[in-house]
Amino acid sequence: MNETLKNLIERRSIKKYKNDKIDTGLLNQILEAGTYAANGRGIQGTSIVAIQNAELVKKLEIMNAKVIGNPDAKPFYNAPTVVVVFGDSSTTTFVEDGSLVIGNLMNAAYALGVDSCWIHRAKQVFESEEGRKLAREWGVDDKYAGIGFCILGYRDCDFPSPKPRKNDFVRIIL
Repeated sequence: MNETLKNLIERRSIKKYKNDKIDTGLLNQILEAGTYAANGRGIQGTSIVAIQNAELVKKLEIMNAKVIGNPDAKPFYNAPTVVVVFGDSSTTTFVEDGSLVIGNLMNAAYALGVDSCWIHRAKQVFESEEGRKLAREWGVDDKYAGIGFCILGYRDCDFPSPKPRKNDFVRIIL
């Protein structure tokens, strides 16, 4: 099977991580893949912020847990790296563009032996006063909305088996 297709089919979301940080060279390759995601009209209306500072990762996790309404939740599953993807909300395809970036990040990570999971609620986290303040500190303009978090690291669990594909997933009309 083609290696790209194999990676797309085999990648799984991981929800338990070791504390080991990702090598900077691998992280840079993953982030670069995110910058090549398809985007509306080619305007590149997304922004990526990668965080490996443990205190800041924890702060973001607490903010995310507050959105859930469960301050004891651990929505980042102990992942040592959190990538925040933002989209320029003045464009019509900012959610779709940011979603494609996260997809590229996850697939590139798997291809390089790094595990990942999409974590939602970036929109709500970065709509808050505390979230906007952080985004500004990182140089992210106020017109950028949170699309999602992509957590990265090395799994501390068995690799999950895929769920069976539903029978009516694909239809071909001739």
